[in-house]
Amino acid sequence: MSTTLHSFIDIFDSEFETDGTPVKIKKIVIPIIQRDYAQGRENPDVNRMRTRFLSSLHDAIDKQHPITLDFVYGDVDGNGIMTPLDGQQRLTTLFLFHWYAAKRENIPESEWKFLYNFSYETRYSARYFCKDLVNFVPDFSESLKSQIINQSWFPLDWKKDPTISSMLTMLDAIAEKFADLHDIWQHLKNGAITFYFLPIKDMGLTDELYIKMNSRGKPLTQFEHFKAELERCIRVLDNNVADRVMSKIDREWTDLLWQYRNSRNGIEDDSIIDDEFLRYFKFVCDVICYKHGESPRGKSSDEFDLLQTFFSKENKKAKENDEAKENDEAKENDEAIKNIETMESYFDCWCSIPGFTNPSEFLTSIMSYKHQFGKIIVYNDSYNLDIFEDCLHGYYDKKQFPLNRFVLLYAVTYYLRHTSIIKYSDFARRIRIVNNLIQNSGDEVSDRTDRNRMPAILAQTEAIIATGKIDDSIEKSFNVNQLSEEKKKIEFLDDNPGQAKTMFELEDHPMLKGQIGIIGIENLSLANMFAKLFTCNWDKIDRALMATGNYRQEEKNGWRYQCASKSKQFAWDELFHRSANYCGFDNTKKILIKLLQGNATFTNEILDGIADGFIASCTSNSTYPWRYYYVKYDAFRPGSYGKLRNSEASKKPYLFSVMQTKTQWSQNTYMPYLKIVDDYHLSHYDMGQKLLYDDRYIVCENASYKVKRIEDNSIIDTVEISQDKNGIDKEDRVQKLKNYLSSKTIPKTIP
Repeated sequence: MSTTLHSFIDIFDSEFETDGTPVKIKKIVIPIIQRDYAQGRENPDVNRMRTRFLSSLHDAIDKQHPITLDFVYGDVDGNGIMTPLDGQQRLTTLFLFHWYAAKRENIPESEWKFLYNFSYETRYSARYFCKDLVNFVPDFSESLKSQIINQSWFPLDWKKDPTISSMLTMLDAIAEKFADLHDIWQHLKNGAITFYFLPIKDMGLTDELYIKMNSRGKPLTQFEHFKAELERCIRVLDNNVADRVMSKIDREWTDLLWQYRNSRNGIEDDSIIDDEFLRYFKFVCDVICYKHGESPRGKSSDEFDLLQTFFSKENKKAKENDEAKENDEAKENDEAIKNIETMESYFDCWCSIPGFTNPSEFLTSIMSYKHQFGKIIVYNDSYNLDIFEDCLHGYYDKKQFPLNRFVLLYAVTYYLRHTSIIKYSDFARRIRIVNNLIQNSGDEVSDRTDRNRMPAILAQTEAIIATGKIDDSIEKSFNVNQLSEEKKKIEFLDDNPGQAKTMFELEDHPMLKGQIGIIGIENLSLANMFAKLFTCNWDKIDRALMATGNYRQEEKNGWRYQCASKSKQFAWDELFHRSANYCGFDNTKKILIKLLQGNATFTNEILDGIADGFIASCTSNSTYPWRYYYVKYDAFRPGSYGKLRNSEASKKPYLFSVMQTKTQWSQNTYMPYLKIVDDYHLSHYDMGQKLLYDDRYIVCENASYKVKRIEDNSIIDTVEISQDKNGIDKEDRVQKLKNYLSSKTIPKTIP
């Protein structure tokens, strides 16, 4: 093909052969068959495209980085009229840009008169608009669009012409973008912006094919623009790589993604894979970003910006390397080529999976919604077992595809990219280790710019999938407690492979989610008893556990405590997963093991018997520790988050208030003894710490109740609670207050 490089200025009067005769281009005419000018349309996708395009032109002028806008195809007839087949949009924008530069910089007409030779044949209105525009001299005192519309030569119905409307929008965008630049025209004359021109006859295209290619009149999709820009970026680096990648996009990768196209509902508009490709492309770009030690947070997720950042000759990483390597041009391209190869491998790895016919078959072989030996559990049933599909359909939304899913998909793709050196059976074991770490590193899996652990987490994930071992040299990756546990489990199973089935089943229990420290490797024989225990009612388990021992854990803040819950798993998760935020995990474990070892099986009736036996023992011995009240009275166990509040627990061990939220002291908080005795008079304005009557109120203290006058807080009466020398109640303080209220005449009116 005989292609030549041109600017919009020198394309006019350039000479080409037509049927063997040299002909100079005198005029560019957008033919009737072409669609309307679209780059000035007002919609989000076009706005983004317009901004990017003008930014590229701006850089070409301002930073003196000449830009080539790829190919323009067109037919040149014997009269020197060129009708573009492809390139209408770019040519029109260049026409408007050159008009702006000429008018703003007062360029002599002799230099810009070629603009008269650019015309539209799509509608007479567009044709005459171009002619009148060239004659018009704006004063730039207001928006160009407003000035032009107010001209006498501009009929009002022209505003309805989509090409004219689009041109007006583009003119305002150009004026806004280039207001700060000078000598634009000189840069244009010097070839700052160029394109390749290829005569249509040289392509061997017939007029019939020309008509067919343009007859639909549909604008290019965002994805089509993306593909073109991707090809341009790669081709600048390596033509062979560009040919290979673009071929894969059109063949193998399209075949791969076709089964996942949109909602697969049969609607024609959904029968495309554009969005799926771009979402997975963004996943790959985020991988590259993390691998560079950075976070995508705060950075543009626009696919065109990502192309410039990672896949262009001028990509940011290449520039950084360029500075470090003294402008070695060959090395400057290394980073971009490496990123392109990374992208290729991430798509290629799904196209042919050894032993499986498609990604879904492979993924369902290693993932399940319930425990199956050889598979990992997906605990959230709103997630698809086909995590690749979830990425293709939901990567744009971090709620649909959060970071923990990102890490899991990264682990899967690492294996798929290394199937030649990692056995499937080894991967099935190793992905369990990674999943356990993910499930128990909720706080650590973060890419916040001030604590971005993702680079280290991905490095640790690689090490595990590649070797089956934890890499101790990698710091600040997953949760340290879980890393320690996984190391112990790896060593244990190396010596005791026959215990794998028992261990994995215990790991997959929904109360544990991969962390078995609350049972311990040394107590694997109790795994079945643990499973039986949690077939029972949670409240009954809670009562039996507290009856066995005071299992509650203290938060490091020193005033909030964690107990279990009859309805919220959050509470159990907090208790059963070792955390730096709590003290008392080992004590909870000791009490749980005691409960498991002390019974041959578990039913609701057996658990009730344990709790009731404890209550009876306390009553017969006239010894009522705090946990007696917890086990006996439901108000201590309301089914919320299991949170209690006591800022002086060592001095006042009975004064635990029950909270209804995870963290906040609120109006729904209450002192349980008061609520049990007289819920009706419990004052929510005082955070449930008072029983409020007509002129007085009652508060609970560690060894008594105080009846006080509202007016001056003076003490009216004291209800002493008998305690032993260790400060343990010798009588039921709930019953003591009930008896007091029933024996006294206290006004019941709430003020």
